[in-house]
Amino acid sequence: MAAAAAAAAAAAAGGLLHLGASRVPSRRPSAGAAPRLRGASCARGRHPRRRAPPPLAVAAAEEAYTGAETELLDALAGVQGRGRGEVESAVQALEALGGLPDPTNSSLIEGSWQLIFTTRPGSASPIQRTFVGVDSFKIFQEVYLRTDDPRVINVVKFSESIGELKVEAEATIEDGKRILFRFDRAAFNFKFLPFKVPYPVPFKLLGDEAKGWLDTTYLSQTGNIRISRGNKGTTFVLQKSADQRQLLLSAISAGTGVKEAIDDLTSSRQGIEADLNTLAGEWQLLWSSKTEDESWSFVASAGLKGVQIIKEDGQLKNLVRPFPGVSLNASGNICKNEDGNNFNLSINKGAIQAGGLQFPLDARGEFAMEILYIDNKIRISNINQHKLVHNKAVLGSKLSLEADVDRRVTKRPGNLPV
Repeated sequence: MAAAAAAAAAAAAGGLLHLGASRVPSRRPSAGAAPRLRGASCARGRHPRRRAPPPLAVAAAEEAYTGAETELLDALAGVQGRGRGEVESAVQALEALGGLPDPTNSSLIEGSWQLIFTTRPGSASPIQRTFVGVDSFKIFQEVYLRTDDPRVINVVKFSESIGELKVEAEATIEDGKRILFRFDRAAFNFKFLPFKVPYPVPFKLLGDEAKGWLDTTYLSQTGNIRISRGNKGTTFVLQKSADQRQLLLSAISAGTGVKEAIDDLTSSRQGIEADLNTLAGEWQLLWSSKTEDESWSFVASAGLKGVQIIKEDGQLKNLVRPFPGVSLNASGNICKNEDGNNFNLSINKGAIQAGGLQFPLDARGEFAMEILYIDNKIRISNINQHKLVHNKAVLGSKLSLEADVDRRVTKRPGNLPV
C-alpha cells in the first residue's frame, strides 16, 4: 500500500520518468540462435564496402513524425533517460517550432497520452519529489475537454495483474494553451477486488496543492507528440502511439519483460538489412541474457559485456570492466555473410589490464552474430545463443580502437536518474 500511496502522489503531481515505446520496427528473427562458428574467419581487406542505406531509424511508422520530433524520440532512445541535456534541447527545438496553434482548442489534444519523459525541477512539490525515481509504473494522462464534465485524468498502471489508480481533476480551458485543473476524486481499481477503493485523502484538505495549470507548449500536427509545462516548473513529454524501442528500454529499466519486448520489436517489421556501415560506431551494452556459466575470456571475446567498437573496415574491439581497476579487451574483425543479417566475428588477441600492468589473454574464437534489429540508436543481436541489446554511445569525442582500454564504463542499464 506504501507503493500505491506513492503512486497516488505521482498521479496527482504527474511526475515520473517512464520510457515508453519508439517507432522503429525491424525484421523477424530466425527460428534458431546464431551458432558459434568453427574454422571460419574474416580476412583483412576483404570486407565488402557497401553504400550506406537510408538511416534505419527511419521506418514507415515514422512518417507520422517530423524531423524535429524524430530527433526528440531518438534522443530519448539513445540516452535511456541519462543524457537529459540532449532531450531538453530537442524539447526546446520543438517548442520553438510552435506546433499546432491553440492546442487546447484542437480535438487532437483529446484522448489518452503516455508519459515518456519528465523533468524534476527544484521547485517540485513534496508530492512530486516523493514519487520521482520510480520507473516500474506506467503513467498515462487522459484529456477530455469537449464534454459536459471536462476532465484531465492521470492514470498510474501498476501491472496487468494488480490494476491501476485514477486521479481525476475538473478542467477548464483558460486560453489556447493553458488548462486550469483541480483534483477532486481518485480511486484504486485492483484486479483482485470486485469494487474500487477510494483514495484515502480528501482533496479538499490539500488546498492549493490540489489545483494548478498545465500549458501545452507543443502539439504535433498529427496529434502524436505533446509537450506540456506545469505550474511547478515540470516539463512533460507525452506520446499517443505505442513506441516499441522505448517499451524495450522501459522493460530493461524495470528488469522485467525484456525478452517479450525484444520479441515484439524484432517481429514488428521484416527486411531491414545491416552492413558494416550501419554497425560502425561505439555500442554500449544495455542488456544480455545470462552469462553466469561463461568464462570471462569468452565474455570478452563474444562482446557479452561492456563496450563494443566497430569500424567500417571491419576492425572490432570489445572492452569489459569486470572489477574496479581491472579491464579486459579482445580485438579482431567482423565481416558480413551473404546470408541476410549474419556476420562472422573473428577474435585473434586479448589482454587483461590491472593498473599499469598488462597481461595477454587467450580470447581467440570464431563466432556467428545475427542482427535481429538495428537503427541509429538501438541494436539487438543474437550470438552463441545469447541475445544482446546495445545502445549506440553518444560521447563528446569518439573513442578510437587505439584508445585506452582502461576507460571507465559508467553507464548502468536499468538505473535511470530522474
